[in-house]
Amino acid sequence: MDREATAAEAATAPRPGDTHRAATPSLLTLDTVAWCAGFLGAAWTRFEFDLTPAQSVRVLAVALACAAVYVAITVIRSRVRGRHPIGSAGEARDLAGTSVLAALVTLAVLLPTTDRPVPASTPLVGTAVALLLMGAARAGWRAHRERRRRPVRGAERCLVYGVDEASERLVRVLLGDPRSRYVPVGLLDDHPGHHRLRLAGLRVLGGREQIGEAVHRTRARTVIFSMSGSDAELMRDVRSRTLQAGAAFKVLPPVRDLLDRPVAVTDVRDMQITDLLGRAQRVADLAVERNGLAGRRVLVTGAGGSIGSELCRQIARCEPGELMMLDRDESALHALQMSLHGRALLDGPELILADIRDTEGIARVVADRQPDIVFHAAALKHLTMLQRHPGEAIKTNVWGTLNVLEACRDVAEFVNISTDKAANPISVLGYSKRITERLTAHYAQQLGGAYLSVRFGNVLSSRGSVLTAFQAQIEAGVPITVTHPDVTRYFMTVQEAVHLVLQAATIGRGGEALVLDMGEPVRIADVARRLAAEASAPAEIVFTGLRPGEKLHEHLFGADEADSRPLHPLISHVRVPSLAPDEVRGLDPYGDPDELIKRLAVLCADTGAALTAVPGPR
Repeated sequence: MDREATAAEAATAPRPGDTHRAATPSLLTLDTVAWCAGFLGAAWTRFEFDLTPAQSVRVLAVALACAAVYVAITVIRSRVRGRHPIGSAGEARDLAGTSVLAALVTLAVLLPTTDRPVPASTPLVGTAVALLLMGAARAGWRAHRERRRRPVRGAERCLVYGVDEASERLVRVLLGDPRSRYVPVGLLDDHPGHHRLRLAGLRVLGGREQIGEAVHRTRARTVIFSMSGSDAELMRDVRSRTLQAGAAFKVLPPVRDLLDRPVAVTDVRDMQITDLLGRAQRVADLAVERNGLAGRRVLVTGAGGSIGSELCRQIARCEPGELMMLDRDESALHALQMSLHGRALLDGPELILADIRDTEGIARVVADRQPDIVFHAAALKHLTMLQRHPGEAIKTNVWGTLNVLEACRDVAEFVNISTDKAANPISVLGYSKRITERLTAHYAQQLGGAYLSVRFGNVLSSRGSVLTAFQAQIEAGVPITVTHPDVTRYFMTVQEAVHLVLQAATIGRGGEALVLDMGEPVRIADVARRLAAEASAPAEIVFTGLRPGEKLHEHLFGADEADSRPLHPLISHVRVPSLAPDEVRGLDPYGDPDELIKRLAVLCADTGAALTAVPGPR
């Protein structure tokens, strides 16, 4: 369907409000009939099924009077409080409340009279019967409307695996969108309590063991996996059984990714390698205190990077007083503004083109814009490149961070983005980031502010990440290169990383490094094998050996660091020894690289300063 046809169909399709207004007169007429039938039924049973014509006339007169009260209340309520969609739970509540109120008004008129036209029980029983009839009419109207809106016959038959909040929303969206490319014909779930359950008219046909049988019986061509918080092993098993049954396999993102908008048909996507890494995301258990950012002036350095850009997107949802995005890469700022606003004119004051190496420039930016909170994400991050050019790590990671810290002396909160390579560091990247943690702790000690660091592992699908490299190698048709068969790394999604950073601004204390519980480390060779298995053509895996500065296994904590979790079960607080800025100002970035690396290693050593680093006040 082309865009013009789609636009024309959307323009001619009835809007919900128009449909409600068109149906209202008919519904009120049906409601009046329901009141009459309800009162007649109540009186008929009251008089032992022997109702005279004269009594029937009196009952109808009272019923019409009660119906008039009901209609009047309904009209007033809709004008004052608005109306709910027909057949919705909100309308059912209003219907019940209005009916009870009309019955009470009728009773209030009847009870004081001695010569009542109908027994006092008639309004009570009649209202109950009328309410039942009115509810049934609305349920029938909604069912008829939903049948008319079901996807066209050309839609692809599908099964939905998983019975939870996300799948329920998905099924209702698929059934209620006439342009949907999928029409659900059944559900699958392993939970014994869900077997034979019906959801939106669809029955649970069994668990993963019955996938093949269900696909054959329903003639489904696709299985959509919708299980929030499920483990990767389950997803791999369901996918394998689905492909064996001859059906396609699709995935619905977790509910946490859909909180800011309704579920849409377009959310159904192909499986990604990030779905199969073998660890559940912990982000759902991290409650971000959005009020901590609302109305405040926030500056993000390195805003165009993988972490910085996601940080900006999540901060923007917290309604800050001002969000300032700083980066030296103008193209990255262009892409960031496009992702935030759908346009990129590059003419707004929120974008700041600056380099953290520029001492005076950064000082001027902070002095002029006066942020309340600074998230420092700007850094060089490629381990092998920095191992060959340690001077660049000094100028950007060390001195650049020092420039930002010096400029932020009057800032209330400062969050430095670190890495797990700063724990027991052996690389230039690890050394430089450990030094930034210690410099941040020094300013927390000297200024008494909430200056802290956040430490986490590899971010999935970020620029230069191992997954991105593997996928590029597969697309190019070259072997997948892995350093060592046993090498492991901690992984987290960019959403988890940013949630941790935002948590740090809320619960972190000055002089600390916060570490997220990232579950078990992932074997890189296993990731490569899974990607190779998903490739359209055979992909070879080649082991190249560890490079200088690389560890076989990363650590989250240094040798002298304790895993303490006083405020959140998933976040550890690590005390960081301070390091005076004068210790790093004398470094020569143009000196001999080997000597420079040795000097960086010495600066990372704990000299006992941790004993003097006390938490700053919040």
